[in-house]
Amino acid sequence: MRVLRAAYGDPRAAAELVPRLTERQAAGLDPLPSEPAELAPELLRAHRREIRALPDDTRLLLLLAAADQHPVPTHAFLRAVAAGHLDTRALDAAEAAGIAHATANGVVFRDAWTRVAAYESGSSADRRDTHRLLARVLHGDGETPRRSWHRGAGALGPSARLAGELGASALDARELGDHLLAGALAERAAALSPDPRDRSRLLSRAAADAWHRGDGDRARGLVLVASSSDESALSGMLALRSGNATEAFDGLLTAAVRHARAALEQGRTPEQGRMPERGGALNRSAGDQRQPGSDLPDGPYPYPYGPPYPHSHPDSESSQRVPNPALDVAVHLLARATEAAMYTGDLRRCREAATVSARLGIIPPGTLAGLAAAVEGRYEDARNLLKAAAGRCGPGGDPTLLIHSGIAALLLGDHPGAARATVRAAASARARGETVTVPQAMEFRAYADFWTGRPRAAETAAADALWQAYATGQDNGACHLQAALAMFAAVTGDGEVCRDRAEAARTHARAHGLGLPAALALWALAFLDLSTGRFESAAARLRALAGFGPGHGHRAIRHLATPHYVEAAVRTGDTRVARAAHADYDRWATAVRSSDDLALSARCRALLAPGAEAVDHYRTALDLHAHGTRDFERARTELLFGSALRRLRHRTEARDRLHSALEAFETFGAPHCATQARAELRALGAPVTVVSGPVKVAARLTAQQLMVARMVAEGATNREIAVRLALSPRTIDHHLRGVFSRLGIRSRVELVRLLGEEGL
Repeated sequence: MRVLRAAYGDPRAAAELVPRLTERQAAGLDPLPSEPAELAPELLRAHRREIRALPDDTRLLLLLAAADQHPVPTHAFLRAVAAGHLDTRALDAAEAAGIAHATANGVVFRDAWTRVAAYESGSSADRRDTHRLLARVLHGDGETPRRSWHRGAGALGPSARLAGELGASALDARELGDHLLAGALAERAAALSPDPRDRSRLLSRAAADAWHRGDGDRARGLVLVASSSDESALSGMLALRSGNATEAFDGLLTAAVRHARAALEQGRTPEQGRMPERGGALNRSAGDQRQPGSDLPDGPYPYPYGPPYPHSHPDSESSQRVPNPALDVAVHLLARATEAAMYTGDLRRCREAATVSARLGIIPPGTLAGLAAAVEGRYEDARNLLKAAAGRCGPGGDPTLLIHSGIAALLLGDHPGAARATVRAAASARARGETVTVPQAMEFRAYADFWTGRPRAAETAAADALWQAYATGQDNGACHLQAALAMFAAVTGDGEVCRDRAEAARTHARAHGLGLPAALALWALAFLDLSTGRFESAAARLRALAGFGPGHGHRAIRHLATPHYVEAAVRTGDTRVARAAHADYDRWATAVRSSDDLALSARCRALLAPGAEAVDHYRTALDLHAHGTRDFERARTELLFGSALRRLRHRTEARDRLHSALEAFETFGAPHCATQARAELRALGAPVTVVSGPVKVAARLTAQQLMVARMVAEGATNREIAVRLALSPRTIDHHLRGVFSRLGIRSRVELVRLLGEEGL
């Protein structure tokens, strides 16, 4: 996916690029090439020959159109044509050759590589003249940054004045959330700046802009050449999303300490800072001569992580004092270090970060402080700190802050709150042009959707986020989503996909120190075993999960999986360790006062209780479920309760509970769990109701099968679908055979007809 993106979406260029990649590039360790001549030289040469065969005046118009469209669209072609007294009839030759055609809004090229060739075929002098012409006609409201871009592109050589103009324009574009334009301006400003120090800072900011807009390869490439003091922060963030998470933690924490010390050296104590307003007086680009010589980061926030957390209580006196950008960045880096600790599964490092924060006199972000308290066993303190963090989830806020609010809500068992915060995070990220943050928000939304019994919707959203994560170079985020999709596949009964995705997630996770997705993938395999009656295997996997350390396991996932472990252990007659695990789970559930967690704790107590003693615990669990949101687990509690009632010969209530569970599992699309409910009903001697009448296509397919069916209906090949869903072609073929079998059809033509009839 990254290769296709780098190749401007052209399969021909991608096919040419793949054999040219180094071993490290192919493994994702080094950034992909970014210059067209490095990407697909043969394709570019072929397109250039076509362009050079055109008349001179046609080539000039195509050069003008290409300069107006890339790397940023400036929408000035028609005005430039008028100002330059050019004759657009010359474009007829390009249209006759099938290279481009004119429209009312300008020129449409045959493809991206034709546009690149049109620009590359022009001489250096012609390109400069073209950019100057475009700059001359861009004088409307809001067009200053684009005019500056063309002025910079038309410059002959280094110019401190012009570099300053481009730096200021980059700041304006960044404040508007246009990271494509901001990055282009910052890169050009760096090329024009005669000061090596300013060049490094500008390249760091361009790298951050590239990261924000989802161009991870460009960001990593710029970091390699930007030898600035910001490098450890940028490198730490890139490592968090695509490298080794342990190294990411170290880099982010080191950068946080450096920025905090810089804040102290500026003559203010940490308590004097507050979160800056966007575009405030201190938030200026180094290239912007409004603040010459400043070492502070420019606004709104030059790093790839958005604006910071408040580092003092919002109602305190300190929150009204003078902004301190260096300290604000330090606090935000601590928040990102918290994420790194969560991904590794080494939550003890949250305590380390909290200790560093206290030593520097900074109030740590709520999620960091809450996790540190939980690691120390201070569950009540953890609850209060996490509640404060979860409460910061108003619409339109900082995407990173909203994601952390969602994480805090998940830890508290507040799944609607987590869904609300993560949906808002994705919306806010899109509004701010921070494309890179959207898949990360979806990683944590997946948990909320799963627990609230929406596996089909969750699977569709997570599969789309997976594609975005891979396309934007966030392989670690993609690994986490692969693990989530493995869990969805386990719930929806697709064992082969569950195993494929879990293996992909665990392979990447082990190589990058990612305990969170590794643990989630193992839990998915264990749940698949549990739902298909392989209790020994489920118990063994969950025992292994409890024993794995950082990089392979995760304390939070182990905790969440406790109810399933207790069930598997009881089924195999091994309850000693299960009782100890339940005791800790119950202590947390009691501390956070989550109805869902308390319900699951009561269910564990029922499973561990002998005979009739379990009944009251099951009733307590169902009463608590009635006030919670984890509908899928409520159905599993009814299944277990119905089974217990059957064994106790409470036939009437057992039948009612089992029918209720069966109905819920069929609604959720959880066939294995539904099979367990039917088996219990048959053992009871009760009839199993079969739904009569036609069943819609969507109800007969798993979420993954439905996605594959829709793509087939759109004309995609198995290989194209495999790329889109990050699965092997073999798995797609398995899915398609399953679709044909479930729908009783034999061809793609029949599938297209059937989906068309139902409006799918």
